Amino acid sequence: MSRAEAAPTVRAPGPSWPLGLLRSELLTTFRRRRTLALLGVLAAVPVLVGIAVRIETGDGPPSGGGGGPAFISQITNNGLFLVFTALAATLPFFLPMAVGVVAGDAIAGEANAGTLRYLLVAPAGRGRLLLTKYATVLVFCLVATLVVAVSALVAGALLFPLGDLTTLSGTRIGFAAGLGRALLVALAVAASLTGIAALGLFVSTLTNSGVAAMATTVGLLITVQILDQIPQLHALHPYLFSHHWLSFADLMRDPVHRDGLLDNLGLQALYAAVFGSAAWARFTAKDITV
Repeated sequence: MSRAEAAPTVRAPGPSWPLGLLRSELLTTFRRRRTLALLGVLAAVPVLVGIAVRIETGDGPPSGGGGGPAFISQITNNGLFLVFTALAATLPFFLPMAVGVVAGDAIAGEANAGTLRYLLVAPAGRGRLLLTKYATVLVFCLVATLVVAVSALVAGALLFPLGDLTTLSGTRIGFAAGLGRALLVALAVAASLTGIAALGLFVSTLTNSGVAAMATTVGLLITVQILDQIPQLHALHPYLFSHHWLSFADLMRDPVHRDGLLDNLGLQALYAAVFGSAAWARFTAKDITV
């Protein structure tokens, strides 16, 4: 056999090659036991909240003139409110922590496993690979949010009655319109996670240790949350990626208040642009030895 016959043939990528790489990344990500465990924990949170509210209000709304949170009576009257409550409960920590784990492991995990340089052997280019990784993390943001919302909707339907929805403005809308609002809220929550997804991806390009990248991303999340609660730093608060997260509540008003939502989307886009560019600059100049 000649040397030319023994040499492997490298094919030029076809038009569908980027989609094939994205599909491969999605399958790899969502088949990992760690990812499935994270989604399982997220799905369990609304169920636990619903059961706790059901037990607390088993004999009717709690007496004592407002001794509990206001959402308890709303969930009791309409299980659809469990969707909004679950998203509000998971957004400050559980959802961004899960996203931070997946984003932090995107590049560093491949480097630690020794598979990163094999991915770069394909005629993809580092920029395209990084973009595929970020797209995979964004898909996870959407899937994780929908897992919480669907779990809350099912638990709310099983534990509480469903019906017309009373908005935060006091008006009533039909159940179908309420489901539409719930979907918009879920999409707004998923969009709120794009900033920390870009931040986690940037951190992932700084190290070859997936554990270190995940821990750093979660540590930054906790730090930002603490800074957002210090009154003396109020001038800094509008620039923290978590500051406008709960603006999705404005979707429950009639009419919808858009200012907070637009501020949140603009801030997340800014974080995605800044840290996405930083990740690209770091990754394209990184010496891949493993």
